[in-house]
This record gives sequence, structure tokens and C-alpha cells, in this order.
Amino acid sequence: MFRPKLPTMPQPTGTVTPPVVVEPTTITPGASAPPTTVPAPTRPTVQLTPGTALALVGGGTAVVLVVGAVLVSLLLAVAITGAAVAVCALVIRSLVNADAKRR
Repeated sequence: MFRPKLPTMPQPTGTVTPPVVVEPTTITPGASAPPTTVPAPTRPTVQLTPGTALALVGGGTAVVLVVGAVLVSLLLAVAITGAAVAVCALVIRSLVNADAKRR
């Protein structure tokens, strides 16, 4: 019941032909064609001037500052939420203990 059933390999149908042997061919030297040259791609080159370098540095700095501000604000939101939950837990514990003392 717990043993897997292994499929049986089907027997080949029809006649089996042996593989064909490929004979090596001889290479005869002939007239060689002149080598073709590949044309260079015609895409524009990017020139890095001092103005563009300054713009790249400024853009990178802005991205780092924005991402840092977002991460710090998320961390601050988590900290504030944790403090609020802790204060709520203290208030609820105090109310439960005060109610138990009155009985």
C-alpha cells in the first residue's frame, strides 16, 4: 500500500536502425575571401562635462536624502506606535488592578 508504483519502460516498436557513421571530409585550400569589416555602431557618445558631473552628484545626493528621510520617518512611526501601545497596556493593567482591589 505504501510502496510507490514505478512505471515500466515501454518496449520500442518497429525496427531499430543502427546510427549512421559520418565520414570526415577533406578541406581543400582555395582562394580566400577578403575579410569583411564590421562598421562601428553609430550611437552618440556621452560626454561628461563638469556641469553634467555636478548635476549627477546633486541628483544622487537628493535621492540619498529623500530615501534617508523616508526611512527615518518610517522608523519614527514604528517607535511612536510602540510607545503608544506600551502606554495603553499600562493604563489597561492599572484599570484591571484597581478594579480587582475594590472587590
